[in-house]
Amino acid sequence: MSLTKADPNKQGWEDSEFPIVCETCLGDNPYVRMTKQPYGKECKICQRPFTVFRWLPGTNMRYKKTEICQTCAKLKNVCQTCVLDLQYGLPVQVRDEALNVKSEAPTSNINRQYYAQNMANKVDDDVGGSPYESGKSAPASREILRKLARTEPYYKRNRPHICSFFVKGECTRGDECPYRHEMPGESDLQQQNIRDRYYGNNDPVAQKMLGRVKGTTQSLAPPEDKSVTSLFVTGIEEDIVEQDIRGYFHMFGDIKSVIVIHKSKCAFVNFVTRTAAEMAADRIADTGLTLKGHNLRVAWGRPRPQGPKSDMKRATATGDLGAMQPPAPPSMKATGSTVKYPSQDPTSQGSVTKST
Repeated sequence: MSLTKADPNKQGWEDSEFPIVCETCLGDNPYVRMTKQPYGKECKICQRPFTVFRWLPGTNMRYKKTEICQTCAKLKNVCQTCVLDLQYGLPVQVRDEALNVKSEAPTSNINRQYYAQNMANKVDDDVGGSPYESGKSAPASREILRKLARTEPYYKRNRPHICSFFVKGECTRGDECPYRHEMPGESDLQQQNIRDRYYGNNDPVAQKMLGRVKGTTQSLAPPEDKSVTSLFVTGIEEDIVEQDIRGYFHMFGDIKSVIVIHKSKCAFVNFVTRTAAEMAADRIADTGLTLKGHNLRVAWGRPRPQGPKSDMKRATATGDLGAMQPPAPPSMKATGSTVKYPSQDPTSQGSVTKST
């Protein structure tokens, strides 16, 4: 519940009873305790004072607090802490690009508070509704967001920050240090800020996700080698069996074989014809592949290498080792139609003779 004070000097100041946060930021502790500080901080988007909440999401986690006001969070349907979409857990830039939604909010300080005040009145009056409602988006856009969405909370995001003294080699607190003792990796993901994340501009996390999606789409382009008629499927869980995969891919053409490797969470679908494999790849590139609630990733198989080593690997994978004839060991001596093998018994001094 959000209230607006009647005092003209406090117009637009927010006083709320509970924050708008996602499940990941809230944490897995069912007995979470929060501290509340009315008008404790300025919103990092509209710069208006709002109620700040602070809590510990779980054991060995860092304290988290709300960073933006509820008005700004409702306008974008994002979490007040991580500024990620509440429904899909995705960055604003990824969601807006999928839904083709353009923000009209000013990115400079000019008229920002005026715009926030007008939008707050619209939110309270529920005028026009939100452009992020599921009924207003196209089915294709919802399908893209569903494939990119995280299905479970990512509590690893709540870990403590890296200890700056440890990076310098000067931390003397040891195990009592509340920060992580590990070296940071070189990545552009550390250069993000809340304002760019909120407006969906130059967000490195969103750009990385969009680039991964584009790379997955390009990988389904048919390879030049026409002999490749197999598709490589990853993300196979234990409840997905061979019959489930055959039931989906049989509509595109005859299937030569389906090999499922649950230990590696992958599968190979080998079609009889190249045309059937291309039809399956085109369909998956447009709509994606989901079996039993699991989002699977598909890529073209690689050309089969030629040579004796590849034959041995193929026979090992299929279990047909009888077709492979290993060379005779150096200690084996063939005389006429009789082959003598060294005895395996250490107490025996002779040899075992086998007639061929």
